[in-house]
Amino acid sequence: MISFLIRRLLWVIPVLFTVAIVTFFLMHRAPGGPWDREKPIARQTQAQLNARFGLNKPLWFNPDAAEAAAARGENIFQQGRAFLDSQFFNYIIGAAQGNLGPSYRQVGREVEEIIMEKFPASAKLGLVAVIFSVVVGIPLGILGALKQNTVFDYLSLFVATIGVSIPSFVIAILAILFMSRMFGVPPIRRPNEWEGLGTAYILPGIVLGLGTMAFITRLTRASMLEVKRQDYIRTAQAKGLSTRAVIMRHMLRNSLIPVVTILGPAVAALVTGSFIIESIFGVPGVGEEFVISITRRDYSMIMGTTLFYALLVALGNLTVDLSYGFLDPRIRTRH
Repeated sequence: MISFLIRRLLWVIPVLFTVAIVTFFLMHRAPGGPWDREKPIARQTQAQLNARFGLNKPLWFNPDAAEAAAARGENIFQQGRAFLDSQFFNYIIGAAQGNLGPSYRQVGREVEEIIMEKFPASAKLGLVAVIFSVVVGIPLGILGALKQNTVFDYLSLFVATIGVSIPSFVIAILAILFMSRMFGVPPIRRPNEWEGLGTAYILPGIVLGLGTMAFITRLTRASMLEVKRQDYIRTAQAKGLSTRAVIMRHMLRNSLIPVVTILGPAVAALVTGSFIIESIFGVPGVGEEFVISITRRDYSMIMGTTLFYALLVALGNLTVDLSYGFLDPRIRTRH
């Protein structure tokens, strides 16, 4: 188990490196730059800003710096560091050291400082969404499978279809209009209402978790239908076990393996928050900060939030792999 865990953790490194390459390429291919304004900034000022944040260096490699290091008589290791003295590898080296760099637009603030400040709100929103998805989705799927082709089955399929087919931002807008008109809930929350785990997170959390809940419902129903036709289920029933015991000990435990498989990345996605949902409801989380950083071309913030999200997804998948052995004793990690 320890060797398996170490191998999977080491695999996170090339995954994050690949994500960093794709993110860096896309954000530099997008038109515009971090200093674009309605009123153009003087070229001298732009040059000073580029020098301050390292944007005057080459994007990928710096052969001129390596040649200068060689001319100074520095060793191969120092020449290699000079060759990698570029925008991309400075991001990578800084991220490996836990330093994601300064934000270009929020003067005097580091990216990791902003993420740690904004992440609690996204985590609370994601926690509500995860609880809603699991608590509602799994029972609906079980009910649909046990009452196949009845009104309960059709109800679960109807709810799942609505959750999958309607975009979350449409449901968010409709939910805001409905709650504000019918119950007088203010569509815009005050900043202090997002402190703690208050009621302000309930509505956006439900809207955020609706799509995941629908997917869990369909997957649980399909898995339960497949499992309940297996020979060992008929054997357990023939032995005289109660219906509750058969469902809880045999059917549900084995049918949850596909559900747990998608829960890892789903939980990571919900915890980091939906960019659109956070923007619509005004949640002061990482998603809102990511959207703002894209519009402002805040390169270090874009890279930092993307790597943070990718790390959570990778750790979520690792947690899923480790949980297989607890759900099904037949599954064992091979060393």
